Amino acid sequence: MVSVPVEFSRSGEPGASAGPADPGDSVSPLDPGESLGPLASLDPHDTPEGGRYGSAFSAAPLAMAVVDREGLVVSANDSFGALLGKPGAALTGMVAAELMDLKSDARTWDAYREVLGGRQAKLSCTRRVKHPDGHVLWVQVSAAPLAAEEHGVLLSLTDISARRELQARLRHLEMHDPVTRLPNRTLFFERLSAALEAESYEQGGTGRIGLCYLDLDGFKAVNDTLGHRVGDRLLAAVAERLTRCADEAGYARASSPLVARLGGDEFALLVEDSTGTDQLADLAESVLKALQAPFDLSGQRLSLSASIGVVERHASGTTATGLMQAADTTLYWAKADGKSRWTLFDPERNAHRMTRQALASTLRPAIERGEFTLEYQPLVGMETGRLRGVEALVRWNHPQFGMLTPNRFIGLAEEDGSILQLGRWVLVTACRQARRWQLDHPDEPPIFVSVNVAVRQVWDSDLVADVAETLAETGLAPHLLQLELTESAVMGSAGRPLQALQALSEMGVHIAIDDFGTGYSNLAYLSRLPVSVLKLDGSFVRGFQYEGEGVAPNPADEVIVEAMIQLAHRLGLSVTAECVETSAQATRLRRIGCDTGQGWLYSRPVTPDRISELLGTKACNQAS
Repeated sequence: MVSVPVEFSRSGEPGASAGPADPGDSVSPLDPGESLGPLASLDPHDTPEGGRYGSAFSAAPLAMAVVDREGLVVSANDSFGALLGKPGAALTGMVAAELMDLKSDARTWDAYREVLGGRQAKLSCTRRVKHPDGHVLWVQVSAAPLAAEEHGVLLSLTDISARRELQARLRHLEMHDPVTRLPNRTLFFERLSAALEAESYEQGGTGRIGLCYLDLDGFKAVNDTLGHRVGDRLLAAVAERLTRCADEAGYARASSPLVARLGGDEFALLVEDSTGTDQLADLAESVLKALQAPFDLSGQRLSLSASIGVVERHASGTTATGLMQAADTTLYWAKADGKSRWTLFDPERNAHRMTRQALASTLRPAIERGEFTLEYQPLVGMETGRLRGVEALVRWNHPQFGMLTPNRFIGLAEEDGSILQLGRWVLVTACRQARRWQLDHPDEPPIFVSVNVAVRQVWDSDLVADVAETLAETGLAPHLLQLELTESAVMGSAGRPLQALQALSEMGVHIAIDDFGTGYSNLAYLSRLPVSVLKLDGSFVRGFQYEGEGVAPNPADEVIVEAMIQLAHRLGLSVTAECVETSAQATRLRRIGCDTGQGWLYSRPVTPDRISELLGTKACNQAS
């Protein structure tokens, strides 16, 4: 008996992976009275001499056989026998279903029995038939009942091997990258989606999936300088090394990782049934190592590196979109962390990123809705302990995330430009409040308010006009406003920024350099800037926390700070120390001549009402 392997070409049914679905495959009802044409009245025992169609049946190039209601072959022409490797007459009496293995799946077998039973059903399916000489054929099998009085079924076979081969070639071209010959994005996502279907991981394996998503660092420069032809050859060479890494990783395992080119210089290695993050980490390490060796392309030696995002998780509950988003995010982290490295997906870091995106999308509307507020931290005279000024610190009272400090949103505001609108609101609100304190406490010396200014405010807005308009609107004297800029923003300023600072200084506004000592620290250049205050960064002040117990402070810290204060005073600048938290710090700073202190020793940032209570008192010399 002929061995007849089976493939029913519909997706999800037995054999679907062996080739693409054939559009002729179907199991469909046949309308009552539907005719098969002249063959419907064929008597299979007719001879060319005794019947009208017997000779046509025997000589027809279409492979046909008549089967009785029991499923036995009554007659088969030579074309039918040729496909199965036997003379047609030799098939008489054989079970047709066994010849073509129609029992291999329940759906096909049920449909075939419906045809045999005369219940007006029609069967069409694809089978993979192995010929006795060894070659394999793809055949289209059709079964339909003869006319009612004939009590039989007509089977026909059509050799579709050439069509299937063409379909396979076209599918390969459609699913593979022409440059690297690797699976392309379409095939990659097809495999990924199949791996994430429940039946794929519930039938065995680890139930986990891993992905290394990599991007070549600096590949664009290769294309730009050497041309796309060299770039394509480099991509092909990279593909070879990635494939070798995948084969080595798959050694002694059920399967090797799938290597695919997703487009441009992006590649992916998909690990089904992964054993954990260690397996993915080892794979990523091997890829980085493999790509480190220079590439020799017809005498041109090229070196490159890659950044890799690594994701490994349970397949259950994971979607293809979710996995790729995580991989893309992690690849971005790898590049941001310095490139030429792999980075493992971190849920906490991703949650922070998602929160950051949520904040960025709602920042501008929040300004318009009035969700921001100001708190004020006292600036205290070191000698007198009295309140001399306050620094205005903006807070975002977010409806979802609660009260947010500036480090959570100022960077976002600078990126999208909303810092201009927010900075203008802070300036007006702080100046209005400083004027209110002055009017409410006429017997007390007025305190100044210090407002932080972003670099973008200096470059992208008319800061001088904004300040002048605000002072005129609120009635606050210019000398009671201090603008704080970071050291990196002020040092090296030229052109418009320097002109703006000079105009503000001439107006009477004080300019302070915030976090001094952490950037350029170019004191020679500082002498030529219209700056009146230096705010020492807290990292210098923390070395003054020694209270007489434990490890003594490094004497160099005090020497450096004292030298900076003395030099600032010689330049006509006053000095404010940030992060003053202990009385020992305050004592040492006062001894070496520091003018003003700011920190939790005196007060945390507080509401305007609390500042009103501190006016005229010496209560600022302890935490409140």
